[in-house]
Amino acid sequence: MTTVELNTTDIVSFLGKSREQFTKADIKRFVKAKGIRHVNFMYAGGDGRLKTLNFILNSPEYLDEILTCGERVDGSSLFSYIEASSSDLYVIPRYSTAFVDPFAELPTLCLLCSFFNKDGEPLESSPEYTLRKACASFQKATGLEFQAMGELEYYVIAPDPKSFPAKDQRGYHESAPFSKFGEFRQKCMLAIAQAGGLIKYGHSEVGNFTEGGFIYEQNEVEFLPCSAVEAANQLTIAKWIIRNMGAKYGYDVTFAPKITVGKAGSGLHIHMRLMKNGVNKMLKNGVISDTAKRAIAGLMKLAPSITAFGNMNPTSYLRLVPHQEAPTNICWGDRNRSVLVRVPLGWAGKKDMCRAVNENEKSSAYDTRSKQTVEMRSPDASADVYLLMASLCVACRYGFSLKDGVKIADSTYVNVNIHNKENEKLLNSLATLPDSCFASAETLISQRAIYEEDGVFSPAMIDGIVRMLKSFNDRDLRAKLTKSPKAMAELVETHFHCG
Repeated sequence: MTTVELNTTDIVSFLGKSREQFTKADIKRFVKAKGIRHVNFMYAGGDGRLKTLNFILNSPEYLDEILTCGERVDGSSLFSYIEASSSDLYVIPRYSTAFVDPFAELPTLCLLCSFFNKDGEPLESSPEYTLRKACASFQKATGLEFQAMGELEYYVIAPDPKSFPAKDQRGYHESAPFSKFGEFRQKCMLAIAQAGGLIKYGHSEVGNFTEGGFIYEQNEVEFLPCSAVEAANQLTIAKWIIRNMGAKYGYDVTFAPKITVGKAGSGLHIHMRLMKNGVNKMLKNGVISDTAKRAIAGLMKLAPSITAFGNMNPTSYLRLVPHQEAPTNICWGDRNRSVLVRVPLGWAGKKDMCRAVNENEKSSAYDTRSKQTVEMRSPDASADVYLLMASLCVACRYGFSLKDGVKIADSTYVNVNIHNKENEKLLNSLATLPDSCFASAETLISQRAIYEEDGVFSPAMIDGIVRMLKSFNDRDLRAKLTKSPKAMAELVETHFHCG
């Protein structure tokens, strides 16, 4: 079977070609054959959420017009750093992102769009274009391709059925009937796959509790590595689909980083790998490579300011607290969940585990090097995914510019649980992440030149993010909220549907 034959996306199956090969003629042919009457242009705004512009198709000529010319939108209503006096932008559809809206009663085709300015040039401060610039700059500097994927965690909330209760904070990989939303998760995964998402797997997560007659169950959908731009597209669409599926079934869904004290928060862990000619360069002779260490060194150096893109509202810093699984200290390690950057178990052993449990199977020669990644564990879904990916790409590029990058990585490596009492001295020696939006803004100011290098992040965008983060005025908020459950509940409600 070919990749196209196995693909669950209607448009890929119909056209018999991969998404990156789509042309305008392909889109027109699909629209005609499937009786499509509506087209939606979709694009992420400054809050990271998908926005929608609806078209009804009144003639083939009009379809050709919108596919070719796009449409005008008000940029100042989408992005806080665009002035109303010069706010007109163009949105132009990217044919490779086309998918059929799984929720529309009327046949509707959706396409993600890119922003252009009045001169027909890509909008320098567009999140999606910023990520493209970051990837291009990385490849130019290193000769490598930056790839990524995300782990999307969320809570599903519904009336408590009061049967087969799961143990509090013990929901990890639980099965039905103790897990209540497995079928809902599978329907979400199918819809995401049909929209082009490359999913690795899904499962229930640690968090589960009941409160006020409702059950709160944490779930996760994890993706496969691909180009960073495509990874960001998939995560943005996935959040849109999971929320819409929740609305369809009468469930509430939240990607908020923290919704109550003492229960598991939700992160958006990002895995990265560096590729050259289709080969993963994260390993050498079965161990983490110097190439990977240089990238890790950049992540260590820019970790404080990465929170400005990956943790964008005050509830983020209710999750990033000491002595919990979410990281607070700047260090890395392999198979270690107390660190900021984790090197996951990578199939580096020489044993044929498949044959060991399947006696009729012949020896496998599968090249498992492709599976090795490094995982950034601080971000959450309050992030603008495109800017988060861009910041990680910039950080990895920066690591390659450091003469002592490998030494920096080696000096920040830990192979113990840093929160255990016997490791207190080591813990106290490690730098820490910012504890508020305000502090993240301050670190971004101090490191902004690295992000602006090679024209990747525009100064106007950095200024806008700094203003937004400081506007929360949360410098001492975390300490104050521990003494006021009511104030914490109000803050959580304000940011319940962030990102």
